[in-house]
Amino acid sequence: MRALITPTELAGLAETPVLLDVRWRLVGPPGVEDYRAGHLPGAVFVDLDRDLAAEPGAGGRHPLPTPESLRAALRAAGVRRNHPVVVYDAGDGSVAARAWWLLRWVGHDQVAVLDGGYAAWTAEGRPVSTEVPTPEPGDIEVVPGHMSVLDADEAAELARAGVLLDARAPERYRGDVEPVDPRAGHIPGAVNAPFTDHIGPDGRWRTPEELAKRFADLGVEAGKVGAYCGSGVTASSVVLALEVAGLGQAPLYAGSWSHWCTDPERPVETG
Repeated sequence: MRALITPTELAGLAETPVLLDVRWRLVGPPGVEDYRAGHLPGAVFVDLDRDLAAEPGAGGRHPLPTPESLRAALRAAGVRRNHPVVVYDAGDGSVAARAWWLLRWVGHDQVAVLDGGYAAWTAEGRPVSTEVPTPEPGDIEVVPGHMSVLDADEAAELARAGVLLDARAPERYRGDVEPVDPRAGHIPGAVNAPFTDHIGPDGRWRTPEELAKRFADLGVEAGKVGAYCGSGVTASSVVLALEVAGLGQAPLYAGSWSHWCTDPERPVETG
């Protein structure tokens, strides 16, 4: 299953996939309110903070969930072995990519992100629903380790010896502002690659060729690149974009800046 699927392709699938709605905001009303107002028919809401992350703490603001808690959340949403899953968010895929990454991490390859998300689906006049489904419990097996992760030391080494991409907005990367975490700046040597640049003016993902050129301009080489962001969420979309661009699987620093900056012994770069 390709990593991205268009609304037209989704609507034309012969086999109905499990649909996961993972709309979420860093600040503002919770995504479940958007879900209740309207969602793709049959979609199940999955809460990023509750279902797709462990409790905030030493591991950062969105540490990886335990295998047990993730298995429970995915089975409750109806995710089954050898059955396709399509995940979507409000539009740019930056949050849906977290669910995509986690499913791939535990060995479920039949998962795609809806290109353009809920906005693209509704822009095409496709049906929406306010009915909250009660899915049959799934039987997915959760076996972590199918996607690569970095710890802090490995992220620092990659920033020196390869390319470590920072998915945050330029002003957060530079350290001009930091609205969430206790220190501002970035990991020394990291290269700014805002996740918003994956998306074209039409709200859809850029082509593989366009993404490949973008990463080439950033000095990326296959096998020598990884990604981080504020808390490990939007960096998942960088991993997705690298795969779409044909650069293979890149490791994710799951704790990201929210983990890095809490240790006063770790250096911080600004500018």
